[in-house]
Amino acid sequence: MLWLYYQYIPEGKEFPVLCRKLAAESKGWMKSVSNYVIGVSKKEQVLLDWNEIAERYGYVHVGTCRVSPDHNYLAYTVDVTGSEQFVLQIKELRNDRVLPTLEVEGVVSLEWAQDSCTFFYTLSDQNQRPYRVHCVKLGSDSVHDVPLFVENDSSFCVDIASTKDGKFITVNSNSRTSSEVYVINAANLQTGIQRFCKRVSGVQYFLEHHHGFFYVLTNSHNVGEESPSSGEYYLARCPVENLQSICLQNIIVPSGDIFIQDMDMFNEHLVLFLNKEGSSSICSVDMRTIINCEEQMKIDELNPWFFPLPSDMCAITPGSNHDFTRSVYRAVVSSPVMPDVIVDYDMSRRMFSVIHQEEVIDVSHDTKCHSNNEERSRNELLGIPLKKERYIQINEVQRWSDFAEIYSCEEKEVISHDGARIPITILFSRKAHKKDQSPGILHGYGAYGEVLDKSWCGDRLSLLDRGWLIAFADVRGGGGPDPSWHKSGSGMSKLNSINDFISCGEYLVSEGYVHKHQLGAIGVSAGSLLVAAAINMHPELFRAAILKVPFLDVCSSLLDPTLPLTVLDYEEFGNPQLRAHFDYILKYSPYDNIPEGVCCPPMLVKASLNDSRVGVWEAAKWVAKIRDKTCTRCSSAVILQTNMSGGHFGEGGRFGQCEEAAYEYAFLMKVLGKS
Repeated sequence: MLWLYYQYIPEGKEFPVLCRKLAAESKGWMKSVSNYVIGVSKKEQVLLDWNEIAERYGYVHVGTCRVSPDHNYLAYTVDVTGSEQFVLQIKELRNDRVLPTLEVEGVVSLEWAQDSCTFFYTLSDQNQRPYRVHCVKLGSDSVHDVPLFVENDSSFCVDIASTKDGKFITVNSNSRTSSEVYVINAANLQTGIQRFCKRVSGVQYFLEHHHGFFYVLTNSHNVGEESPSSGEYYLARCPVENLQSICLQNIIVPSGDIFIQDMDMFNEHLVLFLNKEGSSSICSVDMRTIINCEEQMKIDELNPWFFPLPSDMCAITPGSNHDFTRSVYRAVVSSPVMPDVIVDYDMSRRMFSVIHQEEVIDVSHDTKCHSNNEERSRNELLGIPLKKERYIQINEVQRWSDFAEIYSCEEKEVISHDGARIPITILFSRKAHKKDQSPGILHGYGAYGEVLDKSWCGDRLSLLDRGWLIAFADVRGGGGPDPSWHKSGSGMSKLNSINDFISCGEYLVSEGYVHKHQLGAIGVSAGSLLVAAAINMHPELFRAAILKVPFLDVCSSLLDPTLPLTVLDYEEFGNPQLRAHFDYILKYSPYDNIPEGVCCPPMLVKASLNDSRVGVWEAAKWVAKIRDKTCTRCSSAVILQTNMSGGHFGEGGRFGQCEEAAYEYAFLMKVLGKS
């Protein structure tokens, strides 16, 4: 039997439900999603209802869901406190019951073997570090049996994953910058666990399997090089029977301005996630070309098909692509001015179909619908220079709707303190924004190589229509055109990211995008370090700030190895037990650099009691010290709001998120005097 799995949020509910339906009963199912929502379809089976769990415990966070290969069992992990202490549960789908003897606490990732009765899971230690792999067979009473794999190095976390074809389980032991990989034959468990590569500092491996070969995305030494590469990833392979990283054959290597960031593998196609000329893109390559490859090749030599996008500013996020045999790749395409679009890219026919676009109510305008029938519209649709057109074939009329006529989205470069060019994305209403007069918000993160999320968010319209400007600073330390962008803003270079953020704020004011007394800033988690440090250094620049689950007491937290993220974060921020690192961290640590007697801006500091990643005490200590050291009149406008039930990721439900956004916007409008 072929099942179709889907989830949706029922009308009036806070959380989604996971359902399935037999494919034979679901022809044209994409067109019938609305029928599911209003309950017209009577043959769907509800597998998991987040709302029932939330009503029982007051909080819900479902971590991982895995259906067994025979579709008879659902394995999932659930957190009901916000502390990210997930409990494993196995549900028998034929009789809709949870197996009580298999509930295990502290599970992070899990995968099924091909026999559908054996599964693997990772277990966390007291610091919530996944460090052990266990194997359990349904019907066995030995839940806490001898582990299959144990990682004793506290700077490494263990994750397990299935290869796309389901034939192997990979055990991945990763630090922030290094990895070691083991494999298990999912169809022949008696072969045990085999190591693919020995860990090397700064080297990472990511494995997939395709017809007897392991394909490896790695940044290790290229063949013939005497020193490690500059962090650029390339694709290599080795036969399954010769499972050794030293036997890798290089297949695809980066070239010029094209960098490989990730991959996804199908029976007939390879999908590559790239940074091309500074912009993110995705392409597919025929696997026959890869299989027959005898010498390493560059991407443009493989006849790639670059997935068409409406503009260079679009972000493309993978959808549900679990079927190894499919030739259609599903993705969600979005931009700051374009609501989310679900797109199916047919890699065999090199055509694409717009399946659905998020509906935005109460916004009235004549949207630009781009068609490939006219050359001008075709170029707008692709959003790429003519020199790339030889990679693209379009045979269908497709339409994309955006709000570019109402909201302007600009990409600029800001010169930082050392001459580096920092990308900044600027969003505002063409009608409501006023030069030199409008208030604005600058978002920043700048850590772990993560790119700021600039995809469509309907909540922002409330501010934009009031004349506000919203900007995103892609400072060093976050994601960038190549791995060096992250390295140049982390560790002993962290001050670069803070100075980059200050430069972006000064640019918005000097260029008249924002009134000089009405610029605010928002940071989340490690992004709060960025914002708070910038305020310490230039308290007159930012006139309001929102710090959410903020990482502020950097020195103290990194000196406590019992906290969950401390050892893992040494590679990102440095180890203050080393004197040079301690002295450098002390230069920017927000808690340790609050200036005496200055006027601080109004701030909303939001913490969560059950946050296991950033202690609730960090926000409390910082607010207390702000009120003690800064101007008495100003510091009274520093608000500490503590979520007593959630964790690092907040409430999670859609109504809770709306309420949270409304509170934050009300704060900004009040303190900046613009409503």
